[in-house]
Formats: sequence, C-alpha cells, structure tokens
Amino acid sequence: MQIRTRHWDRIGNGGLDFTELGFGTAPLGNLYRAISDDEADAILDLAWQAGVRYYDTAPLYGLGLSETRLNRFLRGKPRDAYVLSTKVGRLLEACRPEERDGIGKWFEVPARKEVYDYGYDGVMRSVEFSLERLGVERIDILFAHDLDVFNHGSQAALEARLEELMSGGYRALLSLRDQGVIKGFGAGVNEWQPCQWLTERGDFDLFLLAGRYTLLEQESLESFLPLAASRGIGIVIGGPYNSGVLATGARPGAFYNYDPAPQAVLNRVARIETICASHGVRLVDAAFQFPLRHPAVVSVIPGGQGVNEMTSNLAAAAAEIPPALWIDLKSEGLLAGDAPV
Repeated sequence: MQIRTRHWDRIGNGGLDFTELGFGTAPLGNLYRAISDDEADAILDLAWQAGVRYYDTAPLYGLGLSETRLNRFLRGKPRDAYVLSTKVGRLLEACRPEERDGIGKWFEVPARKEVYDYGYDGVMRSVEFSLERLGVERIDILFAHDLDVFNHGSQAALEARLEELMSGGYRALLSLRDQGVIKGFGAGVNEWQPCQWLTERGDFDLFLLAGRYTLLEQESLESFLPLAASRGIGIVIGGPYNSGVLATGARPGAFYNYDPAPQAVLNRVARIETICASHGVRLVDAAFQFPLRHPAVVSVIPGGQGVNEMTSNLAAAAAEIPPALWIDLKSEGLLAGDAPV
C-alpha cells in the first residue's frame, strides 16, 4: 500500500511533504496505560514500513517520554526522509515523583512538573530541550501547545496566554523560520477559535486542530477553515475519531472528547454508522477520510497505542469511500451542507 502525500509550501521556502496518514505520538508517552519500549518500537516500525513519514510529538506527551522514544526510532534514518513537528509553550521541571503532573493520565513516566511559558526565552529553551530529547539537528514545525480554554480554564486566562505568545514567543518562532531553522509554525489546540484569533494577528503557517473538524463536528467551516484556506495555511487534523467514538462506534463506554460520550453523541454516531453500513464502509474509514476532503488539510494524525490500532489506521488511509455516502450523510443532516467532499 502506498500512502498518499500532500505537498505544502505557503511562503516559498521549499515547504514539506506530508503523508496523508501521520503519526500522533501521545500514546508513545504511556497515555492512559504504560506500553513497553518493544511495543512502542513495533508500532513505529509498522508505520514506517507502511510509508508513514509525518511524526508529531510534544514535551507534554509522557513528560518527555514520547520524544525520547522517537529519538531511538529516528536514529539512523535520513533526516530528509520524514517530517517532524513538536510543541512549545511548556517547560518540564524535575520534581519528586509524588509531585509530578499527569498522575492517572501518564503512566511510568519521568517525574516532571509542567510550567507554561509562551514567552521568547521559554520558546527558545523548549526547542533546545526538544532537540536534545529527540536527538535530531532540526525540527520542521513548531506548534504553540494547548492555547485553548480547555487547558487554561477560562477565556480570560487563555487571552493572557495568547497575548504572552504574541508579545514574546511569536518573535522567537518568526526568527527561527526566517533563519531556516524550522519550515513553519503555528499552534496545536483543541479549539478552532484560538486558531482564528492567531491567524487574524500574525503570520502563521500551520495549525494542528484536534477533534474540531471531524465527521461529528464541522463548526470550524463557518469562518476559520475558509480563512485558513485563503491564506495557504495547512491544517493537520488530530483526534479524527473524537477520542474514540468514531473508531469504536456508539457502544457503551465509548469516549468523546476524553470523557465517556454523552447520549446525544452516541445517538448521532449510531445514525452515521447505519448510513456507513448501508454503503459497506467502516465508520472509522469514513471518519479518517472525511477531513482529507478539505483543501487546507495536509495530514490526519490518529494516535495508535497498539499494532492493531495502527493496522486499522493504515486500512483507513487506503479506504475508498463511495461519493453517495457523503451525499446521504448530508441529506440526513448529519454532515454540514457546505463540507467539501
């Protein structure tokens, strides 16, 4: 199987070639459960052998563990053979094990506390630390991480962090891009509104939008995605399965947005699933393929915490979806009428 690629070059600096299926490495940070180094290597090896060449990571994922696991995997691979993104906005400070962040979320990870810092020095320090953990000489894309209400708790707190980025970290990112150290920068967030806010105030290249342009949710079509397309901004889609419910289907205990799915979501997913079944299409295949129909989208990066999940993602990337499926979803009011299909 050949994974399709998409070339992106917004400012004429040569750009990047993204595989439509990318690799989101939060699960390599032992998200929700610990996996062994051997398991992590097996998932990464399977993805590489299948042709996946875009890898996204972050200091947050396993409090450094995801980046260090990628280090081992990428060592010896030609640096020009893959695209690599990581995040800025958090620094990791050593602490006592009982004081570490993410207890109950990250398992068997280094004892670290997260310190938010979207300032100039914070961004530069974060990049240096990531280069060391990853063991590479360059990173292609830097995303300012988690600039959303979901993480900062209130609109006022978010606005203070956005201002911190624009008055400090933004200058660092511009400088790194101007020097050719990185190809592009943007933000990696769980909400589309901060992406629009940033796009209206700065020269951003790419956004990693998690869970906000999926088979379940298309509100970002109203203003942000058309703006991004008009500026040549690339969109990486994270969380294409909305934390799982679009992969598992509407079964009891299915997850949506990191929590058990509410009944209204389960009902909607069940209706989508019924239409998919009538066309002989797996729900997960339609969920993966849908965002790729938007002209701004460069890659979709589901997480894969096991070889089975990665195998399923590879099948989804190769799936052919009959056009009639999208038509039926729109006619049933389950997909926005103006969603590109």
